Amino acid sequence: MHIMTVCLGNICRSPAAEAVLLRRLEDAGLTDVTVSSAGTADYHVGKGPHELSVAEGEGRGYAFSSVAAQFAADHFQEADLILAMDASNEDNILALVRGPEDEAKVVRLGAFASDAGQGVRDVPDPWGLPPEAYTRMYDQIEDAIDGLVAAIRDDRIGEVLAGQRATS
Repeated sequence: MHIMTVCLGNICRSPAAEAVLLRRLEDAGLTDVTVSSAGTADYHVGKGPHELSVAEGEGRGYAFSSVAAQFAADHFQEADLILAMDASNEDNILALVRGPEDEAKVVRLGAFASDAGQGVRDVPDPWGLPPEAYTRMYDQIEDAIDGLVAAIRDDRIGEVLAGQRATS
């Protein structure tokens, strides 16, 4: 399985989600899952993650190796699951779908959060905000990634996606 995390510029939220997911998958012994990230815009292509995202992430024990890339329709072929950080990112990704198979791969990360039963929350973009915004971002991402890893482990990805589609 290949999972792609996607935000706007691919320097704050999606590389953070990628780093958290890689670590949590390793901790869970799920070695057959690969992870990458991209942004819906080309603002930062070729650049590393934002320094505040890296600082908060490294403080939590995460490692970063990604370089910003822009999401393109070809990514539907390589990814089995595409996790949008917010509704706007999700809309931008869905604008590139080529058919129902592509669309079925797209869901917001918040669908896996512990409070998803109350509605799927967006992961707010912390870019340009103080360090506390990055702390809140990681708290939210870690919660949703824990739910995602549990869904992978318990083979419930399809169930979560179906539930998300029913409430959209």
